[in-house]
Amino acid sequence: MSTAEAHWIADAILQFRKYRKLGEDALAQVADGDFFRAIDPESNSVALIVKHVAGNMASRWTDFLTADGEKPGRNRDEEFEARSADSRESLTAAWQAGWTTLFDALASLRDDDLLREVRIRREPHTVVQAVHRQMTHYAYHVGQIVFLARHFAGPRWRSLSIPKGKSREIEVSRSGEPYRPS
Repeated sequence: MSTAEAHWIADAILQFRKYRKLGEDALAQVADGDFFRAIDPESNSVALIVKHVAGNMASRWTDFLTADGEKPGRNRDEEFEARSADSRESLTAAWQAGWTTLFDALASLRDDDLLREVRIRREPHTVVQAVHRQMTHYAYHVGQIVFLARHFAGPRWRSLSIPKGKSREIEVSRSGEPYRPS
């Protein structure tokens, strides 16, 4: 594998890992009572977003190179409906399984796979395009999870990045030393 292709695959895996961690760090701050709560009748709860992302991952990444990314057995609309069988534990397990499927698919990629054609809903994509499509899709939904988690946590929220008013404390000078205002 060439250096560029190996770097691209490694970076795609790294970026997906960052989104997973961001989502899971936000989910850890969602109280059980808020997991299934929607902010209004037209909004999705954290639970439904998790359910949708898990369903999407199972569909897109199973047999990634050889089958359409929209599997015949997937019921996307149902992912946005709360079911009595849904629990935080079952949805979290589906989320974990989805990430495992994604990382297994990415780890199997080789240099000559990157420009190969795959299909999502019968639409052709190169592997690179399909990976980018999914990365932006998951970033969108992880952002929703973070927003809702922060909303529900209120003052209990622990920042997942640089807390407000703390930017100067983590700035780094050209020498690599932390910035210290004089």
